[in-house]
Amino acid sequence: MPTYVAFLRAINLGAKRKFPKDAIKAATEAAGGTDVETYINTGNVRLTHPARSVTKVQSALEEAYAEAAGFEVPTVVFTTKDLAALTARGEELDAGHDGDVANHYVTLFATPPTAAAVEAAHALEHAGERVVVDGRAAYVLLDGNIHTSKLLSSKQFTALGQGTARTIKVLRAVTEKWC
Repeated sequence: MPTYVAFLRAINLGAKRKFPKDAIKAATEAAGGTDVETYINTGNVRLTHPARSVTKVQSALEEAYAEAAGFEVPTVVFTTKDLAALTARGEELDAGHDGDVANHYVTLFATPPTAAAVEAAHALEHAGERVVVDGRAAYVLLDGNIHTSKLLSSKQFTALGQGTARTIKVLRAVTEKWC
């Protein structure tokens, strides 16, 4: 069976969107996942699943998570091979970035952004901020703080679509652990 890594969006951020790791594991198993593991409480899940399509796994997980959590849980799924390649690309970009690794975020998307949205995002120029969109990932390299980033709050970045962000450090840890 194929192995996948799922990234859950907007969980455990406030009092109303709690989804503990044990509940995530149970819901993942209810969706047909086996060999389920989680990593930190931000929604990183490894599983094997009989489906041979990322889209089918994503749909099954989102349905099970919504039922278990009581709210929609947007989920982005990658094969372990694709995640390893995505993380390697992030490491390559990070090596060429002078900023702190803690300020390197990767936004993961369920589907690739449109070519027009990618072109507009790549044209952004903010001092000390850069975005590189590659497939279903937007690598954001900041010299400053994520909360004060003009790039992240721009309409061009928002036009890439709804995604879920992780630091390169978390992606590295997940890839080392599961890929």
